Amino acid sequence: MVNRIRGRRWSDQTLLPMRTTRQLFNTVSCWYCDFKFSTFNEPLFRFGRRHSRSLRVWFSLGTGFSLAALFGVTVIMVCEFVWAAFVYTGNNSPSDSLSLLGLSSLIAGLNISLPSMGYLSVSSVICVIVHEFGHALAAASEGVPLEYIAVFWAVLFPGALVAFNHASLQSLPRLASLRIYSAGIWHNAAFCAVCNLALLLLPFILSPFYVHGGNPMVLDVPSTSPLSGYLSPYDVIYSMDDIRIHTPQEWKQTIIFLTQKSRSSLYYSGISSNVGKGYCVPRSLCKMSIHLRLEKNETAICPSELVAFAPVICGGAQEETNNIYCLDAKDVVKLKKCGYYGDAQYPSNRSDCHLCTEVESCLAPVQQLGKGWIEITYSSPQCKHDTETSLFPDKKQSIRSEGENGCLQSFVFIGDLVSMAHSIHLTSYQPRFSIYFGTHLPNLLEKFLTCSFHVSLLLALLNSLPVYFLDGECILEANLNYLRFLSSKMKRTILRVWLLLGTSISMFFIVQSIFVVVS
Repeated sequence: MVNRIRGRRWSDQTLLPMRTTRQLFNTVSCWYCDFKFSTFNEPLFRFGRRHSRSLRVWFSLGTGFSLAALFGVTVIMVCEFVWAAFVYTGNNSPSDSLSLLGLSSLIAGLNISLPSMGYLSVSSVICVIVHEFGHALAAASEGVPLEYIAVFWAVLFPGALVAFNHASLQSLPRLASLRIYSAGIWHNAAFCAVCNLALLLLPFILSPFYVHGGNPMVLDVPSTSPLSGYLSPYDVIYSMDDIRIHTPQEWKQTIIFLTQKSRSSLYYSGISSNVGKGYCVPRSLCKMSIHLRLEKNETAICPSELVAFAPVICGGAQEETNNIYCLDAKDVVKLKKCGYYGDAQYPSNRSDCHLCTEVESCLAPVQQLGKGWIEITYSSPQCKHDTETSLFPDKKQSIRSEGENGCLQSFVFIGDLVSMAHSIHLTSYQPRFSIYFGTHLPNLLEKFLTCSFHVSLLLALLNSLPVYFLDGECILEANLNYLRFLSSKMKRTILRVWLLLGTSISMFFIVQSIFVVVS
């Protein structure tokens, strides 16, 4: 978004808050088009004059913030440029030079989907309105009437501007002009705070209708997801490998933890060390299964519908095993657990290892390189109370009691855990009543507030840059006027050099970010 305050040199324009007597002409061309209107001139001017004292205090705070933003963004921009020059002359990757500004990650994070574009468009319109409303209100509080408000589209960039009477704007004191120039950035920063506060209070606001933080609920399972056919919309996820899950963030964090835990396992000849979580498998079932006895450097290969299991040895021993059993994971996952499971990370104390009976063997799934084994426990709303069966015969019974309007079920996923975690859409909110019509509402509000926060923050930072045609140009010029020891010619020279460098460096980062993302 591009925002710009424009001063008009109309000598015949009245300084009273009247509608402009000059007819407004809209511009249409191949590269630029705009729409000008003056409908809100009088209401904004009257409101600003009525509350001028309070508004001046408010926008004086914005002046300090804008100066700090201009200085901070300039320092970051210069540091990034120096770092980029160092990287390009060295052996590092060009993408490393975007560590501070993060432009490439921002562009890469933009999901070019129809819903995402909708969030982005609505948020951009609201943030631009907030920005321009700040300029208009600050001008009205200083007694400067608006000429018009315009929305435009220049090449590929939409934007908006407010035009003031140039004569009255130039006659203001320097501090008053600076308040007007800084008002848009200040309003965007304030809007960021409002969005952040709304996100924090959203669980409380929606508490009469939704439960927050109990367990994540599935909103959507795309057909391309590896969990398609296992999970359905409105299913509630309770745990992964006996680790309780409360929010979508915990879902992803637990996946990362389990992935790292799986990669830390020791492998011998394609078989992981037999230390970890396991299941108490009856020895009679082991005798009926496919039994493989591997020699050195051999890899366990079971039929596609079966999974390789190896004995678990307690007491911290890390031994190789050549006895492999091919079992059906659907049957094994229903059995009692043994070994080290849950949050345990391979303790050395034998007493921490959950043992099986004499007629059972503690078997653990063989971890394969590049793949993880994970047991997901969930509750389906279609499941009835009379079909509930406990999957946790020991201390995990408390999980089953929390399965409202459903029962707990389990399945095993074997594959890439990270891609699996990002393949479904979850929400922290569950409806208090068995009405799923408004299930997506909290998720929509969260996405909208998050998108508005980022767009408003980006708009404030961009307008703080010392770049041509942005608010940073006016703020920089107004601050240079305070340096009385410099001549007018020197001030103009400093302004031009600063703006030229700022514009060039900004364009460099934009082009570099696009190049890094595309490549």
